[in-house]
This record gives sequence, structure tokens and C-alpha cells, in this order.
Amino acid sequence: MAGQNVERREILRMLSLAAAAATFPGFSKWSFACGSIDRELAQIQPAVYQPLFFTAAEYALLERLAAIIIPTDDTPGAAEAGVAEFIDVMTSRDPDLQHAFRTGFRWLNAHSRQLAGQPFLALSSEEQVLLLEPLAYKRKFRPGEEPGRRFFNRLREYTIMGFYTSEVGLKELDFPGLRFYAESPACPHQDDPEHRHLPPPQF
Repeated sequence: MAGQNVERREILRMLSLAAAAATFPGFSKWSFACGSIDRELAQIQPAVYQPLFFTAAEYALLERLAAIIIPTDDTPGAAEAGVAEFIDVMTSRDPDLQHAFRTGFRWLNAHSRQLAGQPFLALSSEEQVLLLEPLAYKRKFRPGEEPGRRFFNRLREYTIMGFYTSEVGLKELDFPGLRFYAESPACPHQDDPEHRHLPPPQF
């Protein structure tokens, strides 16, 4: 499930949705990339996150699925960014999300038992990925798995949102808004100050 990416303009939409969650004081990992938390508040953040909506079993499943979608490799992934914390807070405030995720988790575990004889978290990492691939990739779609595909698409959307609105995620994008400049940077196109070499705007 690696290779997740997002258009930079989509970041603005995600930031506006994530800003509401940023005031929640119970995050242990997730932090809003564009927020400012003073040193005193940062010191009282809990060491362990306590889910607001999901049960312990559901939260463990959420953490695993988010880590498959954006894995940890040579760069931080969903686990380091605290994506599951973000999704739990967002879900706790949205009844539609609550229904979508809770029924999605039930579908996934039932599907896993049907295909592999065990709930999803009891499978090996390789088995988990094989089970998810037909839900994630159009070329591998299978009939009868439409509810799983809808669930996985929603989960992937919120995983990407949680990652790329976090400080960890925006650093991975090299987002210029996180940089501090001693002076305003000059235009890099000194030989073309009118930017005639750039393509015309599309919108």
C-alpha cells in the first residue's frame, strides 16, 4: 500500500478539516502541522492515547490498517504521525463516520474469516496485504467486495488526511510553510522575472 501521495492543493482542504481536531488535548503523537502548541501544553500531553470512540480491539485494527496504507520504511509512516489518534477524534464527532468505520471493521473481519479462517489481525502481514489489495487497486477488484472497497476508500482518505495534516507528514512533503526564513527568499527564476517559461494557469 506504499506510494500514497497527495496533490499540494489538496493539502489546503485537508488542513481546514483537520484544524477542528487540533484543539483536542489528548493526542500523544498526532500534532497539527500548522498549529502552535506552547511548551507548557506539550509537557502535559499524555504518554498513551485513550480512544474516544473506538473499542480497544477496533483501535488496534485501525492502527494496523493505517500502518499498511502509509508504512514506516526509510521515512516515518502513519504510526509515527499518530494517524489512528486523528481518525478516532474525527470519528468521535461524526455519526456518519462512526457507522462507516464500525460496519467496515465488522465486514473486514467477517471477510477475513471467510477467506482465511481468522480475523484480520490474526493474519500474517503478507496475508493482510493480500486480503486488502483487491479492495485498494481497481485492477484487482473482485465481485461481491463492494462494501469493503467503500470502507477501504474512506479509511484511506482519512489516513492520508491525518498523515499530511500532521507535522510528520508535511515534513515528508517538504512543505514550505514549515520553514523559517531569516529573510524573504528571492524568486529562483532570476533569468525570467516575468515567468514566461511557465505553462499558463489551468484554473
